[in-house]
Amino acid sequence: MTSILLTGSSRGIGAAAKTSLEARGAKVIGHATAQLDQTTIPADFTAPAAPQMLWEEALDRADGQIDVLINNAGLFSASELDASDIEWLDRWEETLRINLTAAAQLSRFAVRHWQERGVKGRIVHVASRAAYRGDSPQHWHYAAAKGGMVAMHKTIARQYASQGILSFAVTPGFTDTAMAGDYLESRGGAELLKDIPLGRVAEPEEIASIITYCALDAPESMTGAVIDANGASFVR
Repeated sequence: MTSILLTGSSRGIGAAAKTSLEARGAKVIGHATAQLDQTTIPADFTAPAAPQMLWEEALDRADGQIDVLINNAGLFSASELDASDIEWLDRWEETLRINLTAAAQLSRFAVRHWQERGVKGRIVHVASRAAYRGDSPQHWHYAAAKGGMVAMHKTIARQYASQGILSFAVTPGFTDTAMAGDYLESRGGAELLKDIPLGRVAEPEEIASIITYCALDAPESMTGAVIDANGASFVR
């Protein structure tokens, strides 16, 4: 049975991915910021030590072997350009820590875990189209964090493929989650949809199917790939 650590599994894309992976027979160890139930490990990524605590607890629950790490947890909150200097900086630091630094910490633990055991492993990073096309004036920090995640993913793929350690990234556009819903509403809803040739945002289950493919099925030669899922709102 494949053991998977999935961050941000309590709602949206994460919850859909958990359902999809479990349907395939995987053992999914979920994570949320706060305690939700006995199957989910609480860890607040604003605390620097939280990713390590999560990793160690997940390893214990997985009987010492994690096969796949999915970095899905994220924060999407506005940082107004005319906010006070300290407010603006606090938003940046919080967003970078949750969206990028915590994922980097977990990726490091995973790579070292597989190296020490001489086994193969996979990391799936859930980034955003913002990594490539940027985002709104209130979300410089979000775009920067997701751009950093994609760069980190490519580095991991290039450096550790020879050891059987694979890395994949998914870059969704707007997805029908509470996080994206608030943003769509704040930007005019239907007007913003005009920027998406498909005419709608993605469903969480659509992104979850890509995550599941990368985690369980993608051929080794796909390591380093970035898979776009944005309704053609950004085409590279």
